[in-house]
Amino acid sequence: MESPPHQFPIRVYFEDTDAGGMAYHASHLRWAERARTESLRDAGHPHQGMIDGHNALLVVRRVEVEYWRPARLDDSLVVETRIRRVTPVQLVLDQRVLRDGERLAALVVGLVCVDRDKLSPRPIPEPWRTLFRQGVHETPKAAQTAPS
Repeated sequence: MESPPHQFPIRVYFEDTDAGGMAYHASHLRWAERARTESLRDAGHPHQGMIDGHNALLVVRRVEVEYWRPARLDDSLVVETRIRRVTPVQLVLDQRVLRDGERLAALVVGLVCVDRDKLSPRPIPEPWRTLFRQGVHETPKAAQTAPS
């Protein structure tokens, strides 16, 4: 049985919008980053623990975003985060921005674990690797356009 996706609520503020009153496209990237950060914190293993305890960082390697409908000023949204794939050094996430259950945007985010000082790839440290592997969701083949 799959665990449910992590859900992170967010509100669209004036700073998130463009001149047309819709959420600026880059706002979705900020919201997705916040949702990823909070999903680790909610699981009891925040980024800072990886940095301080293992000298390791998860950095974005690739992002793919597809926009379906606009978010507007003062909308109440939810960013869902699911783990698609885990390798020894990489993590691929599916994220969706929703308003009342309706998909507004879908993101595929590829992360790589790097050594903080050398900025070279390194294995994802424990307990994060186990946490990520336990959260992997199956994605239909037709929907897989993931960064590798």
